[in-house]
Amino acid sequence: QVQLTESGGGLVQEGGSLRLSCAASGGTFSRYAVGWFRQAPGKERQFVAAISWSGTYTHYASSVKDRFTISGDNAETTVYLQMHSLKLEDTAVYYCARKRRHYSEITLEPSDYTPWGQGTQVTVSS
Repeated sequence: QVQLTESGGGLVQEGGSLRLSCAASGGTFSRYAVGWFRQAPGKERQFVAAISWSGTYTHYASSVKDRFTISGDNAETTVYLQMHSLKLEDTAVYYCARKRRHYSEITLEPSDYTPWGQGTQVTVSS
């Protein structure tokens, strides 16, 4: 059974950059869309970005568009989230997840994705 592990989070100042990684073990992302989500304290988990199963298409939340970039490696075992121009409101735990069904399109609902990683904390300071 595939397991996902996020890494790359940390403390960064406003305007800084981070690159998050989502590594798959026991399987790959081949034929599956992958999404990044985040959850701030007291808030619901929200969609951030996703990449299609073909790697051809990406979709971003409006709040991160033009600042974040999602990509995958050729081995289809790691998906990245490059984050630039970080803002205070980007502070959250970031999770990656794979679509439940292979060959299915990008969606924004967390319930359409499983499994999930354990999350990595991103804290943006002023």
